Amino acid sequence: MSHDLGTAPLLGLRANVAQFSLLVVVNALVGGMLGQERTVLPLLAEYVFGLSSYTAALTYILAFGLAKAATNYLAGIWSERHGRKPVLVAGWVVALPVPLLLIWATDWWMVVAANVLLGISQGLTWSTTVIMKIDLVGPRRRGLALGINESAGYLAVAVTALLTGRIAAEAGLRPEPFLVGIAYAALGLGLSTLLVRETRGHADHEAVQAEGPASRVSDREVFVRTSLRDPALSSASQAGLVNNLNDGLAWGLFAVLFASVGLDIGHVGLLVAAYPAVWGIGQLATGALSDRWGRKPLIVGGMLLQSVALGLVAAVGSAGWWLLAAVLLGVGTAMVYPTLLAVIGDVAHPSWRARAVGVYRLWRDLGFAVGALMAGVLADLWGVRGAVWAVAAVTAASGLVVVLRMPETHRRAGPS
Repeated sequence: MSHDLGTAPLLGLRANVAQFSLLVVVNALVGGMLGQERTVLPLLAEYVFGLSSYTAALTYILAFGLAKAATNYLAGIWSERHGRKPVLVAGWVVALPVPLLLIWATDWWMVVAANVLLGISQGLTWSTTVIMKIDLVGPRRRGLALGINESAGYLAVAVTALLTGRIAAEAGLRPEPFLVGIAYAALGLGLSTLLVRETRGHADHEAVQAEGPASRVSDREVFVRTSLRDPALSSASQAGLVNNLNDGLAWGLFAVLFASVGLDIGHVGLLVAAYPAVWGIGQLATGALSDRWGRKPLIVGGMLLQSVALGLVAAVGSAGWWLLAAVLLGVGTAMVYPTLLAVIGDVAHPSWRARAVGVYRLWRDLGFAVGALMAGVLADLWGVRGAVWAVAAVTAASGLVVVLRMPETHRRAGPS
């Protein structure tokens, strides 16, 4: 698709600040839909549904991860074929019944079903807000843009986890905490339908300006390049998977571990919220820093810091030390999360970038499923602390893979 000079869309954060800001708000609501579960669902599994096996209790995270991973891949393909906005709106429609199912669930399979829908919704909505922001800002400030996007989403996860924990401490585990999710879903659908504008034209315009010909690349070739062949893309994909393996462990087991020493729901909610809060705030800085310093140093440092933080979680047993570990884990994740997405934007040609983002997010969010399964099995075998130690070791190994295999991808890396 070509544009003449009179109709070509402008690229850049400042030129698109209104739509960009709206998409930040929308992604905060997407994150809030995830945050409604972080404190409450692990406690529901234990105290309401009486699930004594960690493997059984974490089935909802396994279902969420598999559904989200598959939908991420499809979202990238569909957003290129049908446009970004229809995919975003469809994701919010799928989100509407999630809090209702969590309120009405009488058997654990209903909770698992709700998380299948939540995974589909998150795959459609979060993937699309990422793609749309990459479309709008162009190549110069991609790290900053993605840092803002991910910051909004994970700050909302933290705030909502803290809020629903407080509500649960005062009013019980159901239904009041999930009324927040109903409000988020309704507002997200309304904003996406009425105010968000299509951004595919921005990507088409950037593709015309991009260096090198925009030859047709098949879906299979994009998958192979992003998963295996390209050293930068594949290194980012494995690091993303391990990063979310951490998060699946934290989501499923941290609340149970913190409650096991006698902390009440309010204090558990505070500790659970601290990690995504620091993660969210930190990305405001780390995304921009990756535009100045390059991607690789932040990714390697972040993965190794996550490993240290997880080891601290496993080694200590008091709220103060756990708070420090949560802060360190949040800092490490903030260094990695927007930077990996920026790597994909750096390397993938605009003509197939949305599909590359979808493949990367497929692998990244499979980490939820792998983390839930691994954490559940290891916690049943070795206890919660043993599971955390094992994931800390895997995270350190992932950082070393990046050291050995990933080249620097940002053209402006180094002193300005």
